[in-house]
Amino acid sequence: MANYRELDVWKKARALASHVYRRTATFPRREWYGLAQQMQRAAVSIACNIAEAHGRATSRERIRFLTI
Repeated sequence: MANYRELDVWKKARALASHVYRRTATFPRREWYGLAQQMQRAAVSIACNIAEAHGRATSRERIRFLTI
């Protein structure tokens, strides 16, 4: 597998996370600790799981992280 930072899917996942953070910053205060944070964690986890998959030794382990 190539460096995960060169993968288009990883770049798009990072862009999505940035977009989600910008959009959730405009949410009402009452949503900040609920929906906003949940959306942020979900968006960040996409790029994190791609990076985590890259560091795994076997294809089976990589596939596990990519399916998450």
